[in-house]
Amino acid sequence: MVSVILSDLGTEILIPVCAVIGIGFSLLQWLLVSKVKLVPGSAALNSGGAAGKNGYGDYLIEEEEGLNDHNVVLKCAEIQNAISEGATSFLFTEYQYVGIFMVAFAILIFVFLGSVEGFSTKSQPCTYDILKLCKPALATAGFSTIAFVLGAVTSVISGFLGMKIATYANARTTLEARKGVGKAFIIAFRSGAVMGFLLAANGLLVLYITINVFKLYYGDDWEGLFESITGYGLGGSSMALFGRVGGGIYTKAADVGADLVGKVERNIPEDDPRNPAVIADNVGDNVGDIAGMGSDLFGSYAESSCAALVVASISSFGINHEFTPMLYPLIVSSVGIIICLITTLFATDFFEIKAVKEIEPALKNQLIISTVLMTIGVAIVSWVALPSSFTIFNFGTQKVVKNWQLFLCVAVGLWAGLIIGFVTEYYTSNAYSPVQDVADSCRTGAATNVIFGLALGYKSVIIPIFAIAVSIFVSFSFAAMYGIAVAALGMLSTIATGLAIDAYGPISDNAGGIAEMAGMSHRIRERTDALDAAGNTTAAIGKGFAIGSAALVSLALFGAFVSRASISTVDVLTPKVFIGLLVGAMLPYWFSAMTMKSVGSAALKMVEEVRRQFNTIPGLMEGTAKPDYATCVKISTDASIKEMIPPGALVMLTPLIVGIFFGVETLSGVLAGSLVSGVQIAISASNTGGAWDNAKKYIEAGASEHARSLGPKGSDPHKAAVIGDTIGDPLKDTSGPSLNILIKLMAVESLVFAPFFATHGGLLFKIF
Repeated sequence: MVSVILSDLGTEILIPVCAVIGIGFSLLQWLLVSKVKLVPGSAALNSGGAAGKNGYGDYLIEEEEGLNDHNVVLKCAEIQNAISEGATSFLFTEYQYVGIFMVAFAILIFVFLGSVEGFSTKSQPCTYDILKLCKPALATAGFSTIAFVLGAVTSVISGFLGMKIATYANARTTLEARKGVGKAFIIAFRSGAVMGFLLAANGLLVLYITINVFKLYYGDDWEGLFESITGYGLGGSSMALFGRVGGGIYTKAADVGADLVGKVERNIPEDDPRNPAVIADNVGDNVGDIAGMGSDLFGSYAESSCAALVVASISSFGINHEFTPMLYPLIVSSVGIIICLITTLFATDFFEIKAVKEIEPALKNQLIISTVLMTIGVAIVSWVALPSSFTIFNFGTQKVVKNWQLFLCVAVGLWAGLIIGFVTEYYTSNAYSPVQDVADSCRTGAATNVIFGLALGYKSVIIPIFAIAVSIFVSFSFAAMYGIAVAALGMLSTIATGLAIDAYGPISDNAGGIAEMAGMSHRIRERTDALDAAGNTTAAIGKGFAIGSAALVSLALFGAFVSRASISTVDVLTPKVFIGLLVGAMLPYWFSAMTMKSVGSAALKMVEEVRRQFNTIPGLMEGTAKPDYATCVKISTDASIKEMIPPGALVMLTPLIVGIFFGVETLSGVLAGSLVSGVQIAISASNTGGAWDNAKKYIEAGASEHARSLGPKGSDPHKAAVIGDTIGDPLKDTSGPSLNILIKLMAVESLVFAPFFATHGGLLFKIF
């Protein structure tokens, strides 16, 4: 047993302290956001800093233009309330259905895993040393079930808290835009940081406490302990699936309905208060892009941690009971919270945003600064928390690894994430030629726009796949499957910063919608549009990170599953495995078909309702009558709850059916096929949708001579761009982001049920 610089006591203090600091920092950010009051007459006091900070004084544009400040603030507060109530109502309805599933699946986990040894309470010989006795399978069943429930509840809370802060901050961002773009940027970014730090810190703290509580029972049986912890990742991802799919269907049904009738048919602006679907559209931004995305990235974090811990538990760390090296993945995440905290200060305190053109660089700098600082942090952690040499389990043998090699595994994942992020930005930002070419193709109509957009999406897959491939090769060469697991963790180590810039997008989008609905001046709308355009790009970068990390996480979980199911090799030339590969590669297409059709069905109902209101409510187009927003909110809610069940069932039931009837070898083929196919489709779908969206915004903004030649709003090229954006909506916000959950969730579910499949699976092959 080799000693390390960081003592076990130091580890026990470091991890919870970093998590508590993260929670404290998020509460501080929330406190600063709350200083902007939604009360008429107090606006001049809401500077959030000294006069002149961020390049603007505290006078309001309304005062300058002689508009009524009192009515504007009241209107913003009223719209914010409607959005918040709609989002809360949807999430409560969704969580009722998800709660029933959670209870049913928890029972399934207990019954399946408990039956591995016939519900025996006797201790069993350990796999790593048959002379020692380990805890019974029934204990693993019980503790895996508890971990599953904890992961699910943490995921749900993460999504809900993110949605609450986003709906709390949107109107405040709008009001701050009256003082300057810098003020509005800080409110939106601080609000995103609340979600980022709460989620990262909560996930780490709950996992750390769970490990320590389980340890009281398991004692020296670390293999059983960390095997049961995998339930935490399964719980997190299963909730994320329903959050992403349900929220994605909700937001896109409302968005497509609002755009097709409002912008294309009636030729009214986006977020025009006359449009009945406009509140549902803004609610959708919060339930899909905030709550769903939060649960998704929490699931990735939980699974990469669990995969690393499972592999390490049967390596020298676990066999020799070395506490600090064993918790190396959690120490990396702890340091990540502190690094992200320092990085956040660069956006909110160290530098001032004085002009629109500084917004996007400020957000991109967050990624660069956090990656550079995290590389240094990981080097220090690898030096103090790992012995200079140790062994890692590698498919039946122990591979000798140096601590600097493990540092390189984390670093390669970290930098691969940054590369994927910037490639995504290049293909989805309207500052670069790919999106400008898509916009230019709108001259000849919607058909050429669609062709160019699809081509862009396919091409955008190339570099991210090479980045993932290089990181897999390097990390596996150095530290086998453990290397891949910590590479995934490296990509997610700056999750707090990633989530902050990701959540910033929907908050800015809502702020623009509120400005339009409240009838605020054109200059304010220009500022919120600038915030939103930058947020669109960062949201695409966030999706790139999520998909890249999902690929690495899935591969790490796949390796843990193969080890746990006692499969020595996966031979693609055997029929059992090859049919699994074919079926697995087909699943992302089946899943995408279901989610896109669901968006189409829900959008159809929304379009019919919006048309009905325009045709039957006298004075609606003239602005003298008020639309029925509540009916549109209800249509989106009902449709998304109903439509999320079939895709969710496909993902959750596939590993169970394949494992039980066809066995672990076929299931390994299914997992490999879905991983390879799913990553490509997810990147392509997300980037195609993002490019169409920003091509439309490029024409609407008219910032360059080229853009002005395609506009203005309402021109034929603009209408073609709106159609492309409408087609891309379900691709970038429903199917694409949900696919990364599909590949992760199937892998972690297979890992959790691996003992059952290995013992009782393959019924059909046993019969024949």
